[in-house]
Amino acid sequence: MRESPENAAIIEFDNVRYAVDSQRDLLRGLNLQVRRGETLVLLGRSGSGKTTTLKLINCLLVPSSGEVRVEGRSTLAWDPIQLRRRIGYVIQEVGLFPHFTVERNVGLVPGIEGWPRERIRERVRELLLLVGLDPQLGSRYPRELSGGQRQRVGVARALAADPPILLMDEPFGALDPITRSEIQHEFLALEQRLKKTVVFVTHDLREGLLLASAGGRIGLFEAGRLVGVYTAEEFLRAGDPLVAEYLAAFRGGDNLIAG
Repeated sequence: MRESPENAAIIEFDNVRYAVDSQRDLLRGLNLQVRRGETLVLLGRSGSGKTTTLKLINCLLVPSSGEVRVEGRSTLAWDPIQLRRRIGYVIQEVGLFPHFTVERNVGLVPGIEGWPRERIRERVRELLLLVGLDPQLGSRYPRELSGGQRQRVGVARALAADPPILLMDEPFGALDPITRSEIQHEFLALEQRLKKTVVFVTHDLREGLLLASAGGRIGLFEAGRLVGVYTAEEFLRAGDPLVAEYLAAFRGGDNLIAG
């Protein structure tokens, strides 16, 4: 049975290995598909291969063997610049240019793409509202914003040119618990509206279950390998010893989806 366009894989890993030298594999035997419009959470402890997997998607890293495909094309066949313009990228440190205003940061990629100035201005205003910020903040500089505001600007910038794919590497990890919870829920609601394909790296089980709760999945990594891929409900019932270890470490895990 053929996949419908809505459910077709937009990102594919085919027996992918990544090694820093001949002795040390950071990732091995990775076979994984990310469906168009889904949120896939990559969960695992530090050094398990999550961020390596993310960077292979936008060609910041190149596989040692195997193949990564984006929209049916090997990442090695893409022009790296064109590939990255199809992919929004959000990191924990946000990465805003400190000498650019918020408006200029958010409008950076549309400007590179040659959008007219007025269209960029309208897009920036639309996105700031979308991520819960007052458009009047557009004239401020990153140093004048709170951590939560800077992170929202980072999400807005990643969405600016309307890319089909978002890569997010522990984007909310540096925030205080209350702000982090607020932004997690706001992002979940935003993703349900926009239906982007999101690959989201975290080591936080609570965050992973929340973001996978609306039809997404969780890919669990350990020591450079993919242990399994689960819906949030499947994760809570899975019999794998590593899953059980995660659930034991996060008491009350059976109530997390409702949160």
